[in-house]
Amino acid sequence: MAREAGRTEWDFFAFNNVPLDDEGVYELLARGDTLGVFQLESSGMRDLLRGLQPTRFEDIIAVAALYRPGPMGMGMHHTFVECKHGRQKVTYPHPSLKSVLSDTYGVIVFQEQVMQIAQIMGGYSLGEADLLRRAMGKKKEEEMVRQRVRFVAGAAENGVEEATANSVFDLMAEFAKYGFNKSHTAAYGLIAYQTAWLKRHLPAEFFAALLSIESSNTDKVLLYMDDARKHDIEVLPPDVNESALRFTVVGDKVRFGLTAVKGVGAAAIEAILEARASCGGFSTLDDFVGNIDVSRINKGVLEALVKCGAFDSMGYSRAALFPCVDRLLEA
Repeated sequence: MAREAGRTEWDFFAFNNVPLDDEGVYELLARGDTLGVFQLESSGMRDLLRGLQPTRFEDIIAVAALYRPGPMGMGMHHTFVECKHGRQKVTYPHPSLKSVLSDTYGVIVFQEQVMQIAQIMGGYSLGEADLLRRAMGKKKEEEMVRQRVRFVAGAAENGVEEATANSVFDLMAEFAKYGFNKSHTAAYGLIAYQTAWLKRHLPAEFFAALLSIESSNTDKVLLYMDDARKHDIEVLPPDVNESALRFTVVGDKVRFGLTAVKGVGAAAIEAILEARASCGGFSTLDDFVGNIDVSRINKGVLEALVKCGAFDSMGYSRAALFPCVDRLLEA
């Protein structure tokens, strides 16, 4: 993640050194400013983040698990948000489950919580609890009937009334159809947080990488370029003397990558980069045409380069250059 020469504070950047309590990152997440952020960029997810106002890493883990058809269909994401902000009282299916559900405001969010509930209330061993989780996830009716009897009996031994035990079993079964395991969503959450950290602290590098990844998707390129501008990151136009294969960081700006220029293929880009390395750069248009391998540059490529502004830095007008493309190739 090194910047250009002379700006080396992030040359030895490592994700393991990123603190998980960065206030700036949580401010970014709370604004829903997560375009390009792993797992968090959909409009619905951004709305959920704005409602949740995450303040800790556990909130990010929960969001990744809650923003799924099952939990959302049950309104669990709304309950989680309302309870976090104290607008709704946190309740538990049974007092014995407070230790399992307190971190998620009484809401079952993870598969591991299903297993813990089975252990605490139903007297299951850890192995039995995992079998229950799998049976619920696969919706095996016969097995579910057998497990219900087992759970209710175990709960009775722990002093839990049959009606309460059945209610808790139904709640677990409904959730387990769609539930995420915490280890999985924690890994998602970590990558999401790290991506958000990059956007907050290294925005130019973030957008250069993001635009490079999406360089073949014009709609995404336009979307992320607009987002970059909102973050005061200028995206410079393509330039035959400065653009690389991919988007690159130049100071605090991003230089457009040649792979994202429509009409300029891999062979043409390779020819441009080879010629530039050989001659040390192009001072004039004649210099460009004189050094380039014209067998790999056709009229369409030159027109695309003119239209996107790749020769602007030489002082030429696009309008003046465009009619000259044929003559340049003949020369």
